[in-house]
Amino acid sequence: MEPKKILFISQEIMPYLPETEMSYVGRLLPQGVLERGKDIRTFMPKFGGINERRNQLHEVIRLSGANLIIDGVDHPLLIKVASIQAARMQVYFIDNEEYFQRKGILNSAEDGTFFEDNDERAIFFTRGVFETVKKLQWNPDLIYCQGWFSSLIPLYLKKEYANDPAFCKAKVVYSCYDDQFEGSLDSKFAEKMISENIKADDVNTVKEPTHFNINKMAMDYSDGIIIHSPNVTEQIKEYAQNSGKPVISYSNREEYIADYDTFFDSILNAEK
Repeated sequence: MEPKKILFISQEIMPYLPETEMSYVGRLLPQGVLERGKDIRTFMPKFGGINERRNQLHEVIRLSGANLIIDGVDHPLLIKVASIQAARMQVYFIDNEEYFQRKGILNSAEDGTFFEDNDERAIFFTRGVFETVKKLQWNPDLIYCQGWFSSLIPLYLKKEYANDPAFCKAKVVYSCYDDQFEGSLDSKFAEKMISENIKADDVNTVKEPTHFNINKMAMDYSDGIIIHSPNVTEQIKEYAQNSGKPVISYSNREEYIADYDTFFDSILNAEK
């Protein structure tokens, strides 16, 4: 029997970004799942602070070149890749000069200001991942996404790509972190996502795109939820527990990989 295919989509992965709880999991969880016999692919945004030369990133020409239209504007999609030799895994990076070639990750490196176009950056990242996985001709059985920047993945899987042969059988697990931002994203965020397959009713939750509402929408479209950080807001924890979805919480650094892998198996084996 072929191994199950798990697509990991992370807001942060070390060593490309400094070590945080999220980047630590982004780096070691895919390796741990790979070592347990599953097939994996891993994606993250190519934030401007990532040193391409030091980390030996290179563009994958056959995967690059598409244009993604967001709010009526074309944005070229660039795909880069780097290898983590010790883990026998590659990391694919979603890049675009306008959205990602800047100092800072989600906030300006100069004054700490939250980028006004973070909503469009998240949409571009999400769509870029799906379009690239299609080109890879690698159809995931389960998608794991962590960090609010990946929170649109469940919506796009269940709506925009619901009938796509590459994704129609895939399930998704969303992992919540204490990555809150103040205020909300652009007020047109929900409108920018509307397409032939995503209707206004599908994104009603994020008409006011606060951190809670974005996480709420991610959980609504997920098949399973992980509460990774103890500092996740009580509002998010309560919503997850009342969602009717399978939910687990982070245990510790020694056990979480086995716990998450077992959770993935339970989601994969559940009736859709």
